Amino acid sequence: MSRGTVLISTHRLALAGRLRDTFEAERYSVDLVPQPDGVDAVEEPRLLILTGERGEGELAEWIASAERASGIPVLAFLSGKEARLRAREAGASEVFDLDADLGEVALLGHRSVERRRLQRLTGIVGESEAMREVLERVVQIAPVESTVLITGESGTGKELVARGIHALSSRRSRSFLAVNVAALSETLLESELFGHEKGAFTGAIDSRKGFFELAHGGTLFLDEIGEMPLSTQTKLLRVLEQREFLRVGGQKSIRVDVRIITATNQELRQLVTSGQFRRDLYYRLNILNIELPPLRRRREDVPPLIRHFVRELAERIDRPFPGISEPAMETLMKYEWPGNVRELRNLIESMVVLSPGREIGPEDIPSQIRSPEAGRSLLPVPVAPSGAGAQRDLSAARREEGRSLRPELEFVFRTLVELRVDMDQLRQDFEVYREEIDDRLDDQLAAPSGFPLVLSAGGESSERWADGDVPESGESREMDPEHDLEGEKDAGAEEAVVFEPGMTMEELEEEAIRVVLGQTAGNRRKAAESLGIGERTLYRKIRKYGIEA
Repeated sequence: MSRGTVLISTHRLALAGRLRDTFEAERYSVDLVPQPDGVDAVEEPRLLILTGERGEGELAEWIASAERASGIPVLAFLSGKEARLRAREAGASEVFDLDADLGEVALLGHRSVERRRLQRLTGIVGESEAMREVLERVVQIAPVESTVLITGESGTGKELVARGIHALSSRRSRSFLAVNVAALSETLLESELFGHEKGAFTGAIDSRKGFFELAHGGTLFLDEIGEMPLSTQTKLLRVLEQREFLRVGGQKSIRVDVRIITATNQELRQLVTSGQFRRDLYYRLNILNIELPPLRRRREDVPPLIRHFVRELAERIDRPFPGISEPAMETLMKYEWPGNVRELRNLIESMVVLSPGREIGPEDIPSQIRSPEAGRSLLPVPVAPSGAGAQRDLSAARREEGRSLRPELEFVFRTLVELRVDMDQLRQDFEVYREEIDDRLDDQLAAPSGFPLVLSAGGESSERWADGDVPESGESREMDPEHDLEGEKDAGAEEAVVFEPGMTMEELEEEAIRVVLGQTAGNRRKAAESLGIGERTLYRKIRKYGIEA
């Protein structure tokens, strides 16, 4: 079975013949074409090989034309160093000397075909060594069932890599679901992931399946996994280990078969150190790892990315695009791209839509991109100086240091806030406890010890004594009917608390405190002991009633 069609130009006929024999031995169909324009006549070609010789000055245009026409990889055989450099800049996947080993050419050509096929499946574009390593890891990881952690800055294409893994896996015919963890609150996140039963919470009018159930047999992609709350991390760990879970408000375990792929732009190891991410979950997610490099570390991918976006957007909006001039392309390659591939795509879309009808020049590029200083002032990014390995290492170390300090400071701040909340709650609890104790002690003031309580009702008076002077059992004390209450007050105004109809408990309490303070000559400690309450409570009552002792 043929692997596809390889087109070979006949500029060097003898070389083209040897290449045809080599690729036919690798089970490719081979067509010889006099000019690269023949690409359009072949249905779905897999590879174009230019043998050069005549018209090497037009080589870059041929390569760019082949890329625009079909997006197939291009191999070029050139004799001059400058011509080979131009071919690489124009987008050639591989460039060879005229005496290159044809077996190696066939091997690299096959890799280019497979890499381009993978790029079509995933949407990942890039010919740099870093992106080739990423694509190779995707091919290696896709067939297995282990969890995958994808790391990289925002806008580097982590979801594309996840979709590529799914597209090359045995689960490709089943669902691929993506969830942005950072976009959901803790309660909503659990409901979205695990589903909920009817009546589990307000508004749960019916049972609902979560993403785990919906992705059964397929792949679930959890983006921004570093933002997941600790309580949800615990439930996720159980799903990974037991392959079962409970819906929110449910009591029946549900078993699922789902491959988990996660992604983050944070340093999870630092989150583990600061207590924001479970250590056991980190090890469970980081079985296989793919790190996507930022665009500023693979500047050679900027031209192929631009060509890819131009071709895609021009077809989508059905508008011709004259292209980007060489000086403008150099300007774009020098920019740091803090927003990475996402920022580049948005810029190209604006260029295609607002095209002035001619090639884009440097003057058509926004000022924040033309001026590196302006770009850094708008969106600061770690900048690695070109051509200085030691300086790049130092810059990377500074970036790592900045990322490592931030979660630790956030952890300290959060701990202090939680401690403040705990202290306030403890203070409130103590105030409630003290009020309860005071209320219990206040009950004792209804019959203060050590002095008589005189009750007055309808002109008749009766006398009650505190426990210390209560007459023995069987004894009674009769008062003279002719006894005048006023006389009683005059005789012992400082020794008795007089209750009259209409007095409240607070007024009786105030009267008792005044009497005892009078008996102790204003000694508050003795008064508190006599009343059977704490001294601080007595001070508070004195302030409350405005008693002057």
